[in-house]
Amino acid sequence: MPFSTGETVPPKPPDHDTLERLLTVSPLSGGAAEAHGIYCGLVAVDAPESEARWLAELLPETTATDDDPGGEDAAGATDQSVQECRDALSALAAATRAGVEGAAMSMDPLLPGAEHSLRERAVGVHDWIRGFLFGLGLVGVDARTLSPQNREVFDDFVELTRMDLNDLDDSQANEEALTEIIEFIRVAAMLVYEDRGGRRTH
Repeated sequence: MPFSTGETVPPKPPDHDTLERLLTVSPLSGGAAEAHGIYCGLVAVDAPESEARWLAELLPETTATDDDPGGEDAAGATDQSVQECRDALSALAAATRAGVEGAAMSMDPLLPGAEHSLRERAVGVHDWIRGFLFGLGLVGVDARTLSPQNREVFDDFVELTRMDLNDLDDSQANEEALTEIIEFIRVAAMLVYEDRGGRRTH
């Protein structure tokens, strides 16, 4: 019988495609990358109750009505789907927090995997950045209050949301450019965290 330390093993966070599927119950039109970007934006500025605020944004409470025949069964199925999505989001939030607050101090964007086309992966990066900026906006962050370094990050993120993704092909040059952008947003998001949120705990 294996020795137990008594520690609770955190649930495994969902991958991008799994969360994309689960998020179909969310009234927001964004997908998994954007959803994760929103949470990272909240974490970066150390927003109070960031997970609860994030979940409320993605999965607002709904009230069932009695007007729909058979609605009880449909509501039950919906409730189960919402709970599955909520559990997956909570697992992702925990993994994100662990990465940010752990020894490695890394905020890794949840993005489409290598099996997706370059354009699909670039759209995921675009959506994550847009979500990150949305997360900052949710808590009323004013770019003018950021440090000069993080104001530059904010401006760079805004510029990246203007990327033209229509004619991207799977060239080596585009692959390298996308890799560089992903590394940039990972580092830049942590810079914001260290300046606004992490500075109080690290």
